[in-house]
Amino acid sequence: MPQTHRINTGESIQLAALPTDGKHFHDDRKTAVTEFKSYRQELIELQRKLYAEGKQKLLIVFQAMDAGGKDGAIRNVFQGVNPQGVRITSFKVPSKEELDHDFLWRIHHAVPGKGLIGVFNRSHYEDVLVVRVHDIVPESVWRPRYDQINQFENLLHDTGTRILKFFLHISKAEQKERFQSRLDEPGKNWKFSMEDLGKRKYWGDYMAAYEEMVQRCTTSYAPWHVIPGNQKWYRNLVITRIIVETLREMNPQYPPAEDNIKNVIIPD
Repeated sequence: MPQTHRINTGESIQLAALPTDGKHFHDDRKTAVTEFKSYRQELIELQRKLYAEGKQKLLIVFQAMDAGGKDGAIRNVFQGVNPQGVRITSFKVPSKEELDHDFLWRIHHAVPGKGLIGVFNRSHYEDVLVVRVHDIVPESVWRPRYDQINQFENLLHDTGTRILKFFLHISKAEQKERFQSRLDEPGKNWKFSMEDLGKRKYWGDYMAAYEEMVQRCTTSYAPWHVIPGNQKWYRNLVITRIIVETLREMNPQYPPAEDNIKNVIIPD
């Protein structure tokens, strides 16, 4: 499963041909939830070691259409981890100060330090998505950003940051259902915005932008994973498993105890 949804460098893809339905890969929801909880418990322990070791860094990027499940995935996957060791950054519309700098300036500020897991809810990829679809900047500005992003992520990799990138792939019909649930359930009304409907009109343009993003910015050091997102239980399982597999490879260890600690007597 960890490699099932990973895109290979140079691979030509069509998002329309990639499944949004996780039931193609796992048909037993009850078993999947049990597996997910087991992996999440392992994630909690591995994250403790990563934080205690204080040497390695992991950056996890989430991108999706509106109602694609970024918030839910982050909330479920990282439930129970030590909050001191995880930094979650949600990138909104850039501020005036941020716009006065290059588009990666605000991103670099949020990159995790040693011992930390950094989670991006949206990311630097907004600058080849929203700005492209809505003509916020000309193509002569956003098109060079693919190479600039690859160079930036290569810098992070070369300086010790492991990178995982997840595109949560939902169908247009699933998005409609999720929007409707936000209207029907009072506790979810706050999640709905009329802007969501406006963006939905550009579904095809966004799919084209995401497709090129995945193709142009999949590298050996920062691969994209296109995760079938229609079933939340499958989404949670596969994301957690990929993170755990990565942390296993990183193999963080608790640092050794100080010398003679066994002879220490705590005074009354």
